[in-house]
Amino acid sequence: MDRLRGSMEALSAMQVTSDMEGLDSQSKSLLQYAEVLAVILRDTITEYQGYSWKEIAEFIEVDSITSTMEVSPGRTNTKIRSDATEYNNLNEKTSLFDLAFRAKNPQISTEDIQINLHIDVEPQKTYDVGYPIEKRGVYYLARRLSSQLSLVLRGTDYNLLTKCYSIWICRDDIPKEDQYSISVYEMVNTRNTASNTVSKENYDLMTLVVIKLGNTVYNGDKEDEGYELLRFLNTIMYPHKDDFMSTVSEYIDFSDNDILREEVIRVSSIEQIKYEGMREELTKELTEELTAELTEEITAELTEEITAELTEEITAELTEEITAELTEEITAELTEEITAELTEELSRRGIQVLILNNLAEKIPRERTLITLQMYYNLTEEKAKYYYEKFTSEEQNIISV
Repeated sequence: MDRLRGSMEALSAMQVTSDMEGLDSQSKSLLQYAEVLAVILRDTITEYQGYSWKEIAEFIEVDSITSTMEVSPGRTNTKIRSDATEYNNLNEKTSLFDLAFRAKNPQISTEDIQINLHIDVEPQKTYDVGYPIEKRGVYYLARRLSSQLSLVLRGTDYNLLTKCYSIWICRDDIPKEDQYSISVYEMVNTRNTASNTVSKENYDLMTLVVIKLGNTVYNGDKEDEGYELLRFLNTIMYPHKDDFMSTVSEYIDFSDNDILREEVIRVSSIEQIKYEGMREELTKELTEELTAELTEEITAELTEEITAELTEEITAELTEEITAELTEEITAELTEEITAELTEELSRRGIQVLILNNLAEKIPRERTLITLQMYYNLTEEKAKYYYEKFTSEEQNIISV
């Protein structure tokens, strides 16, 4: 796959949405990033067929992404401001697009003129809302299309209208036969008795896409239509599994993220200094302890066996030979055991140092978990275990 370059913000959003309990607000925070939207748009926007995820991400006007555009008649051009979050007009309920933005239409844009597509993405926790989602989608499309002309007058230029897409991603309550499917609804010329036909771009101005998931497990095959998109949505729209990061990394590459890389280098440098100090201290302590035990063990065994059977002369020669052989054998076994214990202890202490250092520097828990997973090759569950263990111990020490 031609992977996208991932931002630190998108990575943090993925960490925050790991449980996905309040789907609507959580998924909106994740879907606002161009690298995530690009994966969705490639398999839903006809004009983007044949383009890579990277190219599609560049088509998106990031500054236009908003969740504050009203759907209500007469106010679709309005954005909610902090000092006026709702409007009252004939007791009408305020309704907002979940995520609305503009993106370049490469099919009809030129070097001098850029023609945009108007897109909104609507993540929905349930497909069964008491009315057809499709009707609501068409209504949203109509409002988005009409909003392009702020005021219709006698001289209004309808050439200014450009195509609108409304993409609905429904997670739960999907009929079994419809699970993991993509439905596309668009305007078509079904009958034409004239000899000339009208260019499709002049009437095909609204396309509705409804994506239905429906199960935490996706068993699609690579050959299935929409496989890459459905697999990606299954990964990010449900509570995260153990393979979450490895699956997402097939689509979005976070390894080339400057901020994350600098943080890993900074933490690694601090940890390396402390690691070397601990290693020297532990090595000295263990060496002294094991040397004493080894000396006592060898002396006792050799003295008991050799004294009973041999003369003073043979005892001296044999003691030297046996001592050398036993020392080599025992040293090899003990060295292997010491190395394993030392490695495990150093790794554990290294993790503890990293967590406590980040805690002292008030680095967010989510970022610490990400760093532990990447630097120590831990699962998300194991990283959380260590984080809770060492922060709890630290709090106990402080309280005492």
